[in-house]
Amino acid sequence: MTTENYGTKEMERDFGPVTFGNALESHRKCEELTMKAFAGQLGISPQSLCDIEKGRRIPSPRRAAKIARLIGEPESYWIKLSFQDMLRQEDLDYTVSVA
Repeated sequence: MTTENYGTKEMERDFGPVTFGNALESHRKCEELTMKAFAGQLGISPQSLCDIEKGRRIPSPRRAAKIARLIGEPESYWIKLSFQDMLRQEDLDYTVSVA
């Protein structure tokens, strides 16, 4: 598989929906951080981080933006994931796009 032009659509096709939690977990693992260390960086408890990564809690758009700033990532992407998870949780079949 080539990584050229491999983005969110292709990832979802191959692995299922990208959620805020699994994207955050992936980021943490790529940075080779423990849950405890990453939670400390985000200013939350390890249990809260675990709940987010496992999809038991969905961060608000404001918290998603704050997390994005703390990890040096684009806020719009993480806010989109947060909204998309909220829609999925309510069984609403809509897709959030970022202009």
